[in-house]
Amino acid sequence: MTHPQDLVHQGALRDFQDARRRAAIQDLKARLTGEPGNLLNYDEVAQMLHAEGTTRRGLQDVPLDAIVGSVGRYGDFTRTFLPRRDRDQERWAKIKVRALYQGGFPPIELYKIGDAYFVLDGNHRVSVLRQHGAETVQAYVTEVQTRVPLLPDDSPDELIIKARLTEFLERTGLDQSRPGTEFTVTAPGQYRVLEEQIEIHQRCLAKAGGDMSFQEAAADWHDSVYLPTVAAIDNFGLLDDFAERTPADLFAWVARHREDVAGEIGWKISPAAAADDLAARYSRRLPRVVDRWRERMQAALTPAELRGGAPIGQWRLHQETVADEDHLFPDILVPVSGTAHGWQALEQALVIARREGSELHGFHVVRSDTDREDSQVIALQSEFARRCAEAGVAGKLVVEAGPVTRTICQRARWTDLVVSSIAMPPGHGVAGKLGPGFHSLVRQCSRPVLAVPAVSSLSRAALAYDGSAKSDEALYVAAYLAGKWELPLAVITVAEQGRVPLDIADKAQDYLTGHGVTPEVFRLTGPVGLTILQTARDFEADMIILGGYGYQPMLEVMLGSAVDTLLRSSEVPLLICR
Repeated sequence: MTHPQDLVHQGALRDFQDARRRAAIQDLKARLTGEPGNLLNYDEVAQMLHAEGTTRRGLQDVPLDAIVGSVGRYGDFTRTFLPRRDRDQERWAKIKVRALYQGGFPPIELYKIGDAYFVLDGNHRVSVLRQHGAETVQAYVTEVQTRVPLLPDDSPDELIIKARLTEFLERTGLDQSRPGTEFTVTAPGQYRVLEEQIEIHQRCLAKAGGDMSFQEAAADWHDSVYLPTVAAIDNFGLLDDFAERTPADLFAWVARHREDVAGEIGWKISPAAAADDLAARYSRRLPRVVDRWRERMQAALTPAELRGGAPIGQWRLHQETVADEDHLFPDILVPVSGTAHGWQALEQALVIARREGSELHGFHVVRSDTDREDSQVIALQSEFARRCAEAGVAGKLVVEAGPVTRTICQRARWTDLVVSSIAMPPGHGVAGKLGPGFHSLVRQCSRPVLAVPAVSSLSRAALAYDGSAKSDEALYVAAYLAGKWELPLAVITVAEQGRVPLDIADKAQDYLTGHGVTPEVFRLTGPVGLTILQTARDFEADMIILGGYGYQPMLEVMLGSAVDTLLRSSEVPLLICR
């Protein structure tokens, strides 16, 4: 007769065989799907995460699902502790019999890293308990200290990322100096980008006389570069658009994009400009999608000369998103021709740069790439650098081949203001307005354009206001300049043929008063362009601020505009906004 204990043992052997079959199926599934199927090797994990010490935590009840690895037997079981070796059959069966019918077994021994556990002693006991449906096991726990915690469901790829995070934190010390910031990423290569950015920052500090260690530079980089960039990323909606990415991921993306753009245009752009451009290109928000669709349709259906340019208010929205109340024009583009008119534009830009702390980006357009190394071009670059240095303003002139107006507009998007001489004011006829002159530049440029007929000290300003969307953009700029630069400001409204009500000036006056500016207001009637010019002269304004063209491009060509009148006749700079 069969002894009852033998029957129990045979049942345990059958359970082992069933577990072995399930282990084989689980291994096959892991190979097909790429899902993790192996236990983690404790020694490898401890080395990857740079284990720093241990603390005994005593006897605890530990969730079996949180045990994800082993010290020495990580190859003998699957990730769920199904047995892989036929030779373990007898031992596994005896442990099951003991667990179920002979009063159980003593506590196992575990290492703990973060929230994950590794078996030091008791692998077979964990296997038996998991297959029996138990949820916890008693264990003596020794906690292993690491800079980066491990989670039970971390994949091998996530473990590699945490290993690189550990190295990053050890090198930078940011978990100690700036403990409130997380630097998790979704790809391990991102940490090299972050380290390179810190190295660049350290070199910049050294050039400025700030000799810092790498960890000190990392802390300064965190405060002055990383956090402002992440704020810009958030302000432009990239964190919402790419919710599967982390702030550190997106910082690395912005950093790489800045390098790509700098290689293309010849100067560094701000993190905010890079974030804005990435949002414009890839954002899933409806306004951004509509803008991209509009640009594609306009490029496909409209001749270049008749394109209307960026949406009204785009630049102001960018400025408000960046939220730098002290500097409206940190980056200024100056097309330089080498003629006397071209140098006038530079001298005018230097006036603004000294007030705003701006960086000047000189821009010279040549016909072909072979002209870049022409001796006259090299002399132009040297003269530009000399004038900037003499004025104490940071500046560099780059050379590009292509159509002048189109190339200027393409580069303007990376700056905040274009300062240009009026070398080619719009003509009176249709042909003159369709040519590549100032009419095209003003219409297509996405940034405010300061048209310079002569250099001005910019000490008194007149705002030409008609209540349109573009003149609202001019009102925004006028409020800043009058307040920040402490300029006397006149607001001029002109009614012609009943098109502009005289009380439209009240809107501008209320806005300016709300921003701490008290303007002198002129409500006039008559020919718009000539009336604005005469009133500005009477006010002794040395700058006129106005919105851009009001008609659609073809109507503008046919009917004309007060803007054209001002461009042809003004003796003071015109700041034209859209």
